[in-house]
Amino acid sequence: MIRMMLSILLCVLALGVGAEEAAQTPRKKLVVCSTTQVADFARQVAGDHLKVQCILAPGADPHLYEPKPGDARMVQQCDLVLQNGLGLEGKNWMATLAQDAAKPVVTLTDGIKPLKLEEAGAAHDDPHAWFTPANAAVYVRNTLAALSKLEPAHAAAFEARAQLYLQQLRVLDGWIKEQVNLVPKEQRILVTSHDAFNYFAQEYGFKNEAPAGWSTEGEITPDARQRVVRSISGFNVKAIFVETSVNPKVIEDIAREAGVKKGGELYSDSMGAAGTAGETYIGMMRENVLTIVNALK
Repeated sequence: MIRMMLSILLCVLALGVGAEEAAQTPRKKLVVCSTTQVADFARQVAGDHLKVQCILAPGADPHLYEPKPGDARMVQQCDLVLQNGLGLEGKNWMATLAQDAAKPVVTLTDGIKPLKLEEAGAAHDDPHAWFTPANAAVYVRNTLAALSKLEPAHAAAFEARAQLYLQQLRVLDGWIKEQVNLVPKEQRILVTSHDAFNYFAQEYGFKNEAPAGWSTEGEITPDARQRVVRSISGFNVKAIFVETSVNPKVIEDIAREAGVKKGGELYSDSMGAAGTAGETYIGMMRENVLTIVNALK
């Protein structure tokens, strides 16, 4: 009996110590990000000092995304919201979630001079600014400023991580230029199923072509399909590319009808799933460049 009572007492004391230690461990602040690219930049800077969660899943389309109840609950529990901005999050769903939860939101494209997209006769900002390492550096600096303000005690660690990552982005830019130079200038025509690559094309000397009549929203009509086929045939390209955030079936059929090959899949509005080569921003850019160069050189 005495031995049993001692055992119970020791268990109670152990539970008490465990509860006290748990109470003394501060909660990591939570940063909620709209897209996979934004989340990757946040993780690169934050390290283990903050908890980073992402609303958009790998392969999802931020333009068409409809927030779910779980997204609202996640934002209500967070300390900071990070978004791409420039209209990438269709109908401003990320900013709306942050506003409804009264949470601060930081837009990582602030400071970037956006390119313009023409759509239905109107011009609007092109939100796909991360497609050059130089612009990605702006995202990282904005992330650094936001996280340092959120958690000043770890600002020096955030700064050190950001500086290393910025060096990696500069190396990435040089490597992309070396790879692109393997493609003759007259063959640098980039035809994709979505208008996500304007920044990349301008930076690295590609002519970016979007097939007339193509849209990533809804079903393509027979008339629009024929316009797309004629448009692609007129580009005189070796290959066209499908994007991982867009249903590939239609564009594959269209490529066959237009008499061109499918050059491969490109990561566009979101990165790859965990365990894939494109699960990070640098991995995504690397794989895209290799796919483009191998198909066009």
